[in-house]
Amino acid sequence: MRRRKGGEGRGSGSAAKKSRRKWSCVDGCCWFIGCICSMWWFLLFLYNAMPASFPQYVTEAITGPLPDPPGVKLAKDGLKAKHPVVFVPGIVTGGLELWEGHACAEGLFRKRLWGGTFGEVYKRPLCWVEHMSLDNETGLDPPGIKIRPVSGLVAADYFAPGYFVWAVLIANLARIGYEDKNMYMAAYDWRLSFQNTEVRDQTLSRIKSNIELMVATSGGKKVVVVPHSMGVLYFLHFMKWVEAPKPMGGGGGPNWCAEHIKAVMNIGGPFLGVPKAVSGLFSAEAKDIAIARAIAPGVLDRDVFGFQTLQHVMRMTRTWDSTMSMIPKGGDTIWGGLDWSPEEGHACSSKKNSNGQIEGYNRTEDLANSGGVKYGRIISFGKDVADLHSSDIGSVDFRGNNLANITCRDVWTEYHDMGIGGIKAVADYKVYTADSILDLLHFVAPKMMKRGGAISHMELLMI
Repeated sequence: MRRRKGGEGRGSGSAAKKSRRKWSCVDGCCWFIGCICSMWWFLLFLYNAMPASFPQYVTEAITGPLPDPPGVKLAKDGLKAKHPVVFVPGIVTGGLELWEGHACAEGLFRKRLWGGTFGEVYKRPLCWVEHMSLDNETGLDPPGIKIRPVSGLVAADYFAPGYFVWAVLIANLARIGYEDKNMYMAAYDWRLSFQNTEVRDQTLSRIKSNIELMVATSGGKKVVVVPHSMGVLYFLHFMKWVEAPKPMGGGGGPNWCAEHIKAVMNIGGPFLGVPKAVSGLFSAEAKDIAIARAIAPGVLDRDVFGFQTLQHVMRMTRTWDSTMSMIPKGGDTIWGGLDWSPEEGHACSSKKNSNGQIEGYNRTEDLANSGGVKYGRIISFGKDVADLHSSDIGSVDFRGNNLANITCRDVWTEYHDMGIGGIKAVADYKVYTADSILDLLHFVAPKMMKRGGAISHMELLMI
């Protein structure tokens, strides 16, 4: 009996050890999770308990005292708010929010689809592309969708968290006495053509009314306008529109700008266009798409989730008529031809002479003789083609090869109507300059360029 009991005791003891070993693993996991949670809450408590100036104190201890912001320096010098200020944001920097959408956008009423965290790009990319696109025929809202610009200074103070646009300038102006009543963000839907912002939203009329109100409430002081990027072109259009007679213009009369605008301080205005507009319209591979790739890595990769997302992005961007306002202007005379560019033979010097004046252009060796880049070639198919002399390039005319794609899936086309032969012909032409770019865009994006032609005709009527 004793031996049996002893055997039973040993058996129960080994079972208890196994049970303890089993639970010790679970206990270890719980202990680890508990430590992580406790550490998280402890750090969160320290973060909330420390004074707001502590991060600045640590920074100054490492780098030394920080210089005063410009607004603080100006305030110390006695400068105060005088002329009202109008900001005009550029392309893609203004926030856009949803006012009406399809079923896939349920729960997004007045939520930002552009700007902010871009969370909807991750959650529902095709729904986002559908709502950010404009109507292919009219260049306005598609049926059942209303996307509108965010109003107020928050429309373009930050593009995304940590990516400021106007926030620093607004903060510094506030330090010398500016506030919401004498600062105005001329927010507009940057996807639309300039005139369509008036047709759909009466944005130009709103800008006119706000400027008139600011001048009246500031004792007759004229406004200072600060446009940025495409906003420079947009405000140029506004100045032409506001003095044009109604109904095409604002009916302000020939002296409206002189009576209401003190100065215009342009920041990075693309007066002659920018080459990135061509790459964006041609293949959707522009700087802004690169930023979108960084914000949402993987979403724009080919065949992600089987959706060919980049193709949809290209279709979306080709409905944004505002991009056409930044197509390079001036042709080869301004941008250069196949074998020459205006920069060749000149170098801009920033040196000052004995009188303290900045020297002008200095003659240098011709860049072409030293194997310089051929800047006039805005698009080149292949590195070898980019370096060859024009006489060594065998171009094949791409026009007349635009047969509908009936055998392959719609992998590259604008709207399902370009065939493989047309795509090959575009590449066989090899090199495109500012003059031939327009022919190329008419070939690959005919509907977009047709809308652009109608817009240009409408703007000519205002002159």
